[in-house]
Amino acid sequence: MKKVIILRYSEIYLKGTNRGYFEKMLINNIEKSLKGFQHEIHREMGRYLVEGFNEESLDEILDRLKKVFGVHTISVAARVETGVDQIFEACKEICRQSGSFKVFCHRADKSFELTSMELAAEIGGKLIEAFPQLTVDLRNPSFTINIDIRENKTSLVFGEYIKGADGMPVGTAGKGLLLLSGGIDSPVAGHMIARRGMTVDCIHFHSYPYTNLQAKEKVIELAHVLNSYTGKMNLYIVSVTAIQEAIHKNCSPDYMVTLLRRFMMRIAERIAKREKINCIITGESLGQVASQTIEGMNSSQNAFESSIVVLRPLCGFDKDEIIERAKAIGTYDISIQPYEDCCTVFLPRHPVIRPAIEDVKAEESKLPVDELIAGAMKTLETIKL
Repeated sequence: MKKVIILRYSEIYLKGTNRGYFEKMLINNIEKSLKGFQHEIHREMGRYLVEGFNEESLDEILDRLKKVFGVHTISVAARVETGVDQIFEACKEICRQSGSFKVFCHRADKSFELTSMELAAEIGGKLIEAFPQLTVDLRNPSFTINIDIRENKTSLVFGEYIKGADGMPVGTAGKGLLLLSGGIDSPVAGHMIARRGMTVDCIHFHSYPYTNLQAKEKVIELAHVLNSYTGKMNLYIVSVTAIQEAIHKNCSPDYMVTLLRRFMMRIAERIAKREKINCIITGESLGQVASQTIEGMNSSQNAFESSIVVLRPLCGFDKDEIIERAKAIGTYDISIQPYEDCCTVFLPRHPVIRPAIEDVKAEESKLPVDELIAGAMKTLETIKL
């Protein structure tokens, strides 16, 4: 029996006259995810069938497809000629030998001699004969066997609905620049925004030699995990060592984090403008640390020269919720590796919690802002993933 993979979407159904655009982006992303695997993709009634693949690669193919945003559910099915005997043999292959079950049949081919209910009863009876320890439970079965009779005289038989990534196809909602630290929060923020269809690039700030090169490698590893969901990605790496040294030398230590965040935002804004990126994404969660107050966020955003949008998808999440998501997407174990990021350098004992803009600007006036930003931009390194 030939195996095929059924891919279904959900939210795209709501897109009306624009649905074709979203479907096209979804199929492009599916194709990209399967690069390197022999396969064919065919569209059938609001879903896609992947076939012609090497079944030895099935697990790896499924792992990739489960990361494609826009895919709602996935099933591995057997495709057989439409006939009671052929369908029964396929059902027997996936049927458990004990427990409660039901057979669900969808009959798109109305010329088939049995109705959906008649075929379900016929196949169910045959399965009980083959496996006497089975029992029928139409309301709360321990497993379901699904039969889909198509118009082309073939049928699809499958059991499991595998949860997909959901969301919208990447590339349908503009482009964002994620401030990617080595921590738990920012990779989750990037994943959440990509799940809504945004193409995501990343920027990382380091403080070598105060932080070691392993911290940089950790961030590259995090970017690779995000890239497995988003596809093509640029990772921009910028040194802020000179900026931190200047703040430490000239400004009140309580304003170190606040001032550093303003410099990060300015540098991110310049790269976003150069690369035609629509917004900046951060992993800030309201009240989680001293700098993540409304006043702290306002101070960071006040540094912009333009009206670029800042997205903070984690703002209403608590730490446990963020950790749970980090584990689910595969970034948590990397994020907790004990390599410090730049925000831990010259960390003040009592950072200002609710900075007033006038006080922040007074401290910042002690620094050659444009000169420091220009120096940081000269350290820019771009890694294409």
